[in-house]
Amino acid sequence: MESNNKRIAKNTLYLYFRMLLTMGVSLYTSRVVLNTLGVEDFGIYNVVGGVIVMFGFLNSSMSGATSRFLTFELGRQDYEKLKKTFSAALTVHFIIAGIILILGETIGLWFLENKLVITPERMDAAQWVYQLSILSTMISITQVPYNAMIISHERMRVFAVIEIINKLLLLGIIFIVATSDFDKLIFYAVLMLGVSVIIAMSYRIYCIKHFSESHYKFEWNKEIMKPMVSFSGWNLFGNIAYVAKGQGNNVLLNLFFGTIVNAAYSIAATIQGVVVNFVSSFQTAVNPQITKNYASKNYEQFLNLLYKSSRLSFCIMLIPIVPILFNVDYILKLWLKIPPLYSNSFITLCLINSLIDTVSNPLITGAMATGKIKIYQLVLGTLLFLNLPVSYVLLLFYKEPTTMYWVSIVISGIVLIFRIKFLERMINLNVKDFLLQVVNKITLTCVPICGIVYLFYKYWGIAHNIKLLIFQSCTLALLSVFCVLLFGIKRTERQYIYSVLTNKISKYL
Repeated sequence: MESNNKRIAKNTLYLYFRMLLTMGVSLYTSRVVLNTLGVEDFGIYNVVGGVIVMFGFLNSSMSGATSRFLTFELGRQDYEKLKKTFSAALTVHFIIAGIILILGETIGLWFLENKLVITPERMDAAQWVYQLSILSTMISITQVPYNAMIISHERMRVFAVIEIINKLLLLGIIFIVATSDFDKLIFYAVLMLGVSVIIAMSYRIYCIKHFSESHYKFEWNKEIMKPMVSFSGWNLFGNIAYVAKGQGNNVLLNLFFGTIVNAAYSIAATIQGVVVNFVSSFQTAVNPQITKNYASKNYEQFLNLLYKSSRLSFCIMLIPIVPILFNVDYILKLWLKIPPLYSNSFITLCLINSLIDTVSNPLITGAMATGKIKIYQLVLGTLLFLNLPVSYVLLLFYKEPTTMYWVSIVISGIVLIFRIKFLERMINLNVKDFLLQVVNKITLTCVPICGIVYLFYKYWGIAHNIKLLIFQSCTLALLSVFCVLLFGIKRTERQYIYSVLTNKISKYL
């Protein structure tokens, strides 16, 4: 038990380091790439590459299935079955890569040449980018089983190290392109493909060297492939529901209110992505343990991890959300000077929605671990699809853009309740235990934090300069951490944290 906690903690730290590095370099490189390529070529690179990404829904559903089945067999310690599962998964991903190639060279190419608005003199460059994007996507698709193998073995340090290499290579590309005499857009696309190959080879060499089960052998095992493809098919239904919720709502806003409100939606999505990254690293570290415990029939520990992951995920995400929401107006003005209308309301509501979804995510992992997701995905996917028709009808009567977010919050709450009830039948989840260990702890944490925020606002007010923003944000974050430690975690967890900290400190005294 203690060793598992240490492994989760170490892997979370590795993934947080990876996340912070990725965020920092990405924010810097996106600005430099824009300046290097120019607005038109930067737009071409993103929109042309996006055509291929649209076909990636097949891969996203299959990657979830691959990760689940590999982790499951590893949890059962059936290494012969694990080897066959890996080979079968890689075979399926080769097929998906072939499908993407066919779709890309037919429908996608037609869309590029006939629908995308690109100036004639840059069409040749766009063609180069498009073909290179197809190759890069195919490499990424066939990379999925190797990445899933690393996650299943919980070697998160590997992700952190290779990500450092990746970001250093990206920085190098920017400076090479900036000083070259070649067509910068084509040269940039070629070098980006080169980086994809290097990173893919790094992961594959590591897996082949350290995991004997990752040695590929052509495997057409129907007993393995059939449940994997069936699982991914129903997983695809759920993934499409999530895409419809996100992109569909964006389209609705455009239909009713125009592009200015779309800009606010994009700003809210950007902030949401940054905040969600804080908890996704923790969940990536703990998810393999959830699946492994179910596979090894250690159901007590399996349920304990579900409860702990749901509770701690909420608490971790709450810490950055509190200072952001308190000073959201000033942060927006500091970042964007003149933020789009409704940006502050959208950010507030989408982060509240994200907190609800954060509690749900570990339950999704628990359901996926069973492999029996047909009815589960059918019901919950349908509920998620309701975001679009319900929002559309309400927007016909209430011309208020935030209506869409309120609908999303209500449906997310309903979906959470349905998930709990489904898992009660699927894995014998005890609803009373979930309410006591998760909902009760979350409520006890939020109440004092709300009181602190109220007192801050009443006696201090919101920030009006950078120094006050930094001071308030740090103070609110620290007080949120204190509330989490006091009310959001169990006594045994506090003792564990205290013992780890005292041991670390004693080494340096």
